[in-house]
Amino acid sequence: MSGEDALELEPPADLLAGHHATAYFWGHVAGSGEVTDEGLEVVTNDETSAETLAAIAGGDFADLERETTTREYAHDASITRTEEEYTVSIDGSELYGQSGPLGLPVDGRGNYRFSAFSSHWRELLRGLLEGCGTVCFKSSSGTVGISFVADDRGLLEVIDDLLESCPVDAPTGEIAETSSGGYWFGLEDAAVPDFGEWVYNESEETGLYAPSRRRKLRRSIEQAENV
Repeated sequence: MSGEDALELEPPADLLAGHHATAYFWGHVAGSGEVTDEGLEVVTNDETSAETLAAIAGGDFADLERETTTREYAHDASITRTEEEYTVSIDGSELYGQSGPLGLPVDGRGNYRFSAFSSHWRELLRGLLEGCGTVCFKSSSGTVGISFVADDRGLLEVIDDLLESCPVDAPTGEIAETSSGGYWFGLEDAAVPDFGEWVYNESEETGLYAPSRRRKLRRSIEQAENV
């Protein structure tokens, strides 16, 4: 199945039910989205992924907007990057129907509850990686770095726990503050190739991935292997 075929996915009847598509969807929303009583909004810099997320949530009701943005790098606010951003918005009256407000999967104490996706950790982590992860080739060491960045330290703690339960070895560093006031942590560089292969395994069959992000990770790993 190609990324375009993924747009033909039948939206799950319950977005909080365990399903590979909902796991990918909520990974993105947790990493780069927001849910309120008025609706849902999630941001991605990959057009195909944005279309897929809209299809999962019920494409007929989703509004997809494109704009060019300039943002600071999480680790160094003095450096900026310009890129295309795609925002998927779903009005609450269309998204929630008669069931009332649908919140980000958290419990009453604000803790993320992703247990419904326990059979779909790969897709959940893929969504989280694409939602709040960064990939870079480190020319000084000839390695590839993967970091997760978020304003919510609790989300990073959840991601760290998920990485610990991966079937591939994915050791991480300590969570630290960014120069802009958020938090981040990274995988150990030596673990990136195996993790990258695992997290995008079977993505072609399901269409649940951002082609540009997968391409960047694979090219960076290949570049490191050829140093």
